[in-house]
Amino acid sequence: MSDSWPRRRLLAILRGASEPLDAQELARITGQHVTTVRFHLDVLTKESLVRQFQQPPRGRGRPRIGYSAVQRSVGYQELAQVLADQLGNDPRRRSDAAITAGRAWGAKLDAGDHPVDSLEDAREVTMTLLSELGFAPERDPEAAEPEDQVLIRMTACPLRDLARTHSEVVCGVHLGLIQEVLDRNGGRDTVSARLLPFVEPELCVARLELLARREATPVAVGAESPAPEPVLAPPSAGRMPPQLRNGDPNVAKQSAQQW
Repeated sequence: MSDSWPRRRLLAILRGASEPLDAQELARITGQHVTTVRFHLDVLTKESLVRQFQQPPRGRGRPRIGYSAVQRSVGYQELAQVLADQLGNDPRRRSDAAITAGRAWGAKLDAGDHPVDSLEDAREVTMTLLSELGFAPERDPEAAEPEDQVLIRMTACPLRDLARTHSEVVCGVHLGLIQEVLDRNGGRDTVSARLLPFVEPELCVARLELLARREATPVAVGAESPAPEPVLAPPSAGRMPPQLRNGDPNVAKQSAQQW
């Protein structure tokens, strides 16, 4: 839109209106001549900032033309980009901050009331959450999963483009969200959650694991404790868990070696 105060004022009035307004009403509100108002409305219409609607006439005569502002979509992708850039340059700190933010988000969500007493309960809660948020989760029916582990394929992501350059932030938020919702439903001492970004170009994986698996591993007295496995794995092209189906045997073989 050109830098025109009359047009900006008309647009502001239409954005605040609860119903479409015609040129006569706008002329009365602004004090401008109706012909001038119609000129500005034509410009705003051509720039796709307002939309025309046919309204019933007042008394006898032709139908009136009403105008309504086109609601601007919020640039969530751009907003997320700005927020991600504010978390500093240290990837670990960025990831930790993102997970904390995701937990804060999860604490505010209505996550339902499905007690997590088993791995299957955790899967149901996580699948429901991811479905509601637009991740199109799937559990591969042909995947050979251990009894103490579940893999959930996240086939969509509302912020996938940003995740390609800021995975520790975007995926960290999503991981924190999953962890918080599981904890709120009683899964804190039952399951742990990890997120594996971009195991395929358009696929991320959430991995749920029974905590008993780690508790059952003895550590010799005096031996160094193994380093904890990161809950947010670094993205790596082709880093597909061997349990997941992969149509390319070479890729599957290479992924299994890396895993």
